Amino acid sequence: MVNLIRDIMTENVATVSSSQTIKEAAELMSQYNVGSIPVVENGQVIGMVTDRDITIRSTAQGLGSSTPVSQVMTTAIVQGNPYMNIEEAASLMAQKQIRRLPIVENNQLVGMVALGDIATNEMFDEEAEEALTNISIPSQPQM
Repeated sequence: MVNLIRDIMTENVATVSSSQTIKEAAELMSQYNVGSIPVVENGQVIGMVTDRDITIRSTAQGLGSSTPVSQVMTTAIVQGNPYMNIEEAASLMAQKQIRRLPIVENNQLVGMVALGDIATNEMFDEEAEEALTNISIPSQPQM
């Protein structure tokens, strides 16, 4: 029975280092058809870079494509582990309003779970729907 994250996670995850350029990160996102990539140093997740990070934190600020990932990445990373159950992961994703969860074991990246991975498992439709509802609540603009 499928109920652990390790049963549904993607194991071969594209990653970038903090010194790679946002152009390289964007190319990987395009190649793998993903919207975010973990930033990894020595196997440890130190950040995440999303297509939105690149747009808002570089392009909108007039920075070029050679800008290092370290200048636009998010460093407050929520992580899961391969032995959490799917309900726990969906709840964590809803609480933290994230769509993708890096899966870490012994401080090393071992996989990634997207909300879509949870949603495609019929047993967890309700958890995925609840998580998406919480993630999709718009935040108030900071003034």
